Amino acid sequence: MAKSKSQSALLSQYFRQQVLPTTWCAGCGIGTIMGSVVRAIEASEIPPHRFVFVTGIGCYGPAGQYIRISDLHALHGRTPAYATGLKLANPEVYPILLMGDGDAASIGGNHLIHAARRNIDMTAIVMNNHNYGMTGGQYSPTTPQQVPASTAPYGMLERSFDLCKVVQAAGGTFVARTTVYHVNQMVTIMTRAILHQGFSFVEVESQCPTYFGRFSKRGSPVAMLKWQKENSISVEKAREMKPEELEGKIVTGIFVEEKQPEYVEDYYRLVARVKGKNSAKG
Repeated sequence: MAKSKSQSALLSQYFRQQVLPTTWCAGCGIGTIMGSVVRAIEASEIPPHRFVFVTGIGCYGPAGQYIRISDLHALHGRTPAYATGLKLANPEVYPILLMGDGDAASIGGNHLIHAARRNIDMTAIVMNNHNYGMTGGQYSPTTPQQVPASTAPYGMLERSFDLCKVVQAAGGTFVARTTVYHVNQMVTIMTRAILHQGFSFVEVESQCPTYFGRFSKRGSPVAMLKWQKENSISVEKAREMKPEELEGKIVTGIFVEEKQPEYVEDYYRLVARVKGKNSAKG
């Protein structure tokens, strides 16, 4: 692993300081997540010019403009589709998908599960703050049941998605969850996700004090971080607990990490084989 750099050195190397500060709300978790992404890129020892951020529409959308990494801005929910084309066109790049729970789990849900099914070598990071933070705090597919949102003032009626279980069922070969509070764990997980050859999925429990914290009565950014700390359980401990004991808890850690054939490598092997057969016929 690369030798750790100082905070100021990382800031100077990776962040476009002329466009700082960011537009994110005070206390939002996205800044901490992006700092962890940068640390993971540095720890991977892969040259930064080989990475491409693929961002969609949401609070996190401007993330690419703050960091000195190539950035492809996609439509709402379409980041896995854009990244698929990018990886097929140039297998040498490392796409990092930056998504929110609103686009990844709703309009982009189909793209997400098929990217996982194909096991395309990309790292998908979902910043899960349980609502549509950019457009007014509407409930999303991950809003916990019975928790209020701007469009569910009496509580969310629908059951919420467990995105890690969805991606695992779809065939993701690296699936993990962490929280904004657990920064060191987040950097470690993101680094392993980047280095994993195949579809990597990292869900980050993130705070949105402006909307979700206000409507759910979870309070200030500090209170929401404290809630993450007090309600997180490691995947190892969770295996020993009953389902009812896990209600309302955040299970963190790596759920899946396995080696399977990667789609783009298989695709180019197929192309070479077909070309060889056609040349032989000629």
